[in-house]
Order: sequence, then structure tokens, then C-alpha cells
Amino acid sequence: MSKRFLVLFQGDSITDCGRNRENHNSLGSGYAMMSAALFQSQNPELDVKFLNRGISGNRAINLLDRWKEDCLDLKPDLVSILIGINETGHGIVNKNITTPEAYAVHYRKLLTQIRENLDTKIIIMEPFLLHVNEEKRTIWRDDLNPRIRIVRELAREFKAYYIPLDGIFAAASTLRPPEFWAADGVHPTPAGHALISRHWLGVAEPIIKSAF
Repeated sequence: MSKRFLVLFQGDSITDCGRNRENHNSLGSGYAMMSAALFQSQNPELDVKFLNRGISGNRAINLLDRWKEDCLDLKPDLVSILIGINETGHGIVNKNITTPEAYAVHYRKLLTQIRENLDTKIIIMEPFLLHVNEEKRTIWRDDLNPRIRIVRELAREFKAYYIPLDGIFAAASTLRPPEFWAADGVHPTPAGHALISRHWLGVAEPIIKSAF
């Protein structure tokens, strides 16, 4: 084995998913753990290390505050980012409002710092919402949609790989009810995490393998 490839998952509670903060190698119990386990089981000959630095409740501005320690200093070969639903949720529930314009500024700074300091690949996953009730279908959806458009534009601007999770979950919700994938419309069930993992691996696996 000629090298070690480092993958970093970043985001909020969806990525965090109960990881042990005292164990830097803990991946939690969600899509990050599922993705790492599946990749390593299928590619044991490749030396790939997976790290999870997602923190529950985070918004893009919180990632920015800890970006040096929790991203740049780790020097990952691949960074995967899922952030944005808390900008909507905190604004609606807690009145801690982050405008779409501020979200764009914060997210662009994250990506700019990666490009200026690292030679790494970037995967951006769009924030998503499942319509489990009328509030999620209307108030939350109206707030989230502009943020999804921003993330798509940033992925194009920074030439990042993109996983359209909102569309993926919408399609999946034609097969089983939204609650099957995320009971509260935000936090995935095990099946929801597995769905994310499957699509993440579809994008990430070729990127990782191409480095060896």
C-alpha cells in the first residue's frame, strides 16, 4: 500500500449521528459510519481512513469557526459537507435567523479556505427536507429552497462533486412515506441514512479509488 487516503465528513446532527466526541475515530451510527464500513469491507486492500467531525446543531457559521482545527489541519484528501437545515430550523423554531445571503457568505468562505489551503476533492450534499407535516411542507420548505439553490450554485462555482439529496429523498418518498426515511422530516431513519450512504458511495468510491 503506497499511501493512506483520508476522508473527512463534516456537517450537523445528520452527520454527527451520536459519535463519541472523546474518540476521534468515532463515526457515529449514521451514513458516515455506513459508508466507511461498506467501502472498507469492499476494498480492504486500500488504506483509507475515515473521520467524522459533524456536530449536532451546527450551521455553516459554526463550521467556519472550527474550520482550521476540524478540516484544514487534518489535511483530508476528500471533504464531504452536508450543512444547511439548521439555518432553516433555528430560524423558524428559535428565531435565530440566518438569511440565505449570510448562509451563502459562510459556505463560500468554507470552500474558499479549502481551495486556498488544500489539494483535496470536495463533495457537497444538498440539505434536504421531507414533508411529514404541513409546517414542513410550507414554512420550512419556503425557507430551505433558496438555500438549496445557493448550494447548487456553489458546487458549480467551486467545481465540487454534488449529491442532490433533496431530490433523492423526494423520489424515495414516492416509494415509501416520508416518515419511513426521516420521521421528523429532518433526521434520517436507518433506512434514510442507508439511502444517503448508497448515493455517497456512488460518487465517492470512484474518487477514492482513482487516488491509488
